[in-house]
Amino acid sequence: MKYFGFLARFVVVPLLILSAVAWRDRKRGKTMPEAFRGVPPEITLAGMAAVAVAYTTPWDNYLVATRVWWYDSKLVTGLVLGWVPIEEYTFFVLQTLLTGSWLVFLARYLKPNDQKPKHPRLIRFGMTAALFLIWARALIGFLRGGTSRTYLTITLAWALIPIMIQTLFGGDILWQHRRLVALGIIPTTIYLSAADSLAIEGGTWTINPEKSVNFKIGGKLPFEEALFFFLTNTLISMGVTLVTSKESQRRAPRWLLRLFRIKVED
Repeated sequence: MKYFGFLARFVVVPLLILSAVAWRDRKRGKTMPEAFRGVPPEITLAGMAAVAVAYTTPWDNYLVATRVWWYDSKLVTGLVLGWVPIEEYTFFVLQTLLTGSWLVFLARYLKPNDQKPKHPRLIRFGMTAALFLIWARALIGFLRGGTSRTYLTITLAWALIPIMIQTLFGGDILWQHRRLVALGIIPTTIYLSAADSLAIEGGTWTINPEKSVNFKIGGKLPFEEALFFFLTNTLISMGVTLVTSKESQRRAPRWLLRLFRIKVED
């Protein structure tokens, strides 16, 4: 299976379906609930796609350069930036748009939780502290070496940094809307993991068994791949929730709001 063929089948098609549903909803006047009328979804998704490319590029280039994973040169166009084919950069953007569009779709149809949690600071700091312990353990494990855990530890060390920033800023907001966030993460992780296992089976890309824990879900999908989709979909779902949330605007730095010309409503 060629890489662009994988993207067309498993990412572009569902993205087009979600886009068509969004267009229909706009025609019918179905909009985001009041709690999520902060930054418009279109601007949110475009910004997150740009951040995804910028943040993921060094990490993914390192993985390919050190042979944590590799791709079949016969199944890509041959256009490579750094060590990574152009298809991979396209995937960064498309996954962000797919998962983000799914979250926005859910937000339009799910009734938001209007009850703010008690002890918001405790929630924010508690979430972040728990994640920090996992991050520190992963970073130490990566720095110590240990070839079989390379993919696992570097993925955790890479992904948990922005997740901790999100929880420190708005862990209470995320907890308030935990049903929305969970439904944004779980289905997309299952779907993309299943699609990924088909791509691996078809030889589109290969995970180095010597640099992974070599535990395969369903006998096909390396554990780290499922973890990657879980963490990245967590980043996207939490990010879209926070950026579109009006509550986030009230606590965002004023200079940042002025920079993007965002007006805060009382």
